[in-house]
Amino acid sequence: MHTPGLMLPALLAVLSIAAAPAPLAAQTYPDRPMTLIVPFAAGGPSDTIGRLVADHLGRTLGQQIVVENVGGAGGTLGAERAARAAPDGYTLLTHHGALPASAALYANLRYDVKGAFEPLGLVNTGPMVLLSRKTLETATAKDLFAWLKEKGDKATVGFAGIGSNSYICATLLQQLLGVKLAMVPYRGTGPAMNDLVAGQIDVLCDQATTAVPQIQGGTVKAYAVTSAERLDSIKDVPSAREAGLPNFNVTIWNGLYAPKGVPKEVVEKINAAIGKLVTDRVILDRFAATGTTAFPADMRSPTAHVKFLDSELARFAAMFKAVGVTPQEAK
Repeated sequence: MHTPGLMLPALLAVLSIAAAPAPLAAQTYPDRPMTLIVPFAAGGPSDTIGRLVADHLGRTLGQQIVVENVGGAGGTLGAERAARAAPDGYTLLTHHGALPASAALYANLRYDVKGAFEPLGLVNTGPMVLLSRKTLETATAKDLFAWLKEKGDKATVGFAGIGSNSYICATLLQQLLGVKLAMVPYRGTGPAMNDLVAGQIDVLCDQATTAVPQIQGGTVKAYAVTSAERLDSIKDVPSAREAGLPNFNVTIWNGLYAPKGVPKEVVEKINAAIGKLVTDRVILDRFAATGTTAFPADMRSPTAHVKFLDSELARFAAMFKAVGVTPQEAK
């Protein structure tokens, strides 16, 4: 025989659980420090954006976000580290065009680019800048192009691994000029920029994020911006069209990811924090100073990010197939 008085507390407990609006973990997230993986070396453009994102999101979410640089293999080592992390929202990844490019360039990826990550939101976008060491005897883009054609594989160009933005830019440059240069790999464009400033390599195609301060500081020479228009922050540097290579168009972008399976509530919370980041006037001014802009409002949602990533996967697959680039082993 059941006693009604004993059944009532149990029934109320069941009802209270059923009425809970969301899992406790999602309600309290984040309740401990987080990690943001930057898949390139410290000091490069991805690191610069990653630390800006980590600082702002950490303040918005009320938790410290520690940046962890996991460089190598064109960003694939860091991406793999993120793909294998627990899908709890405490390990995030910042990445750019090298993520979809890697699917077409590497034959042995241990993760599926499309299926391993939860896109959280797009951050900023902008062009790259074609640079040389300060001591190179060329004054204009026309001079540089002629010098590269003359030197061929005796001219060195740095890049941050197969599939990186710097690799894509250098590959396109060689295709447009009809020349084969000596490609020098680095764990990121940060170390590559250091060697360019030191005169150890001849040429580097780097994101405006880190190229602009070096140009303004007079430590390197700049020849062309990989876009149809000049950048306000470096108005003296011609556009690709003005430099004589109208098809030298390379646009970079940065987005935030979590391992696949992260709770929907966490995705929404981080996306809202990204929204505050890319509408903060201080952040927008930082973007402008380095030649980038925030994505428009209609491209900031996780759904829009998914569609954008899908389109980039298709674009890079077609691009590398057209120029005869075949997948190779990640190292």
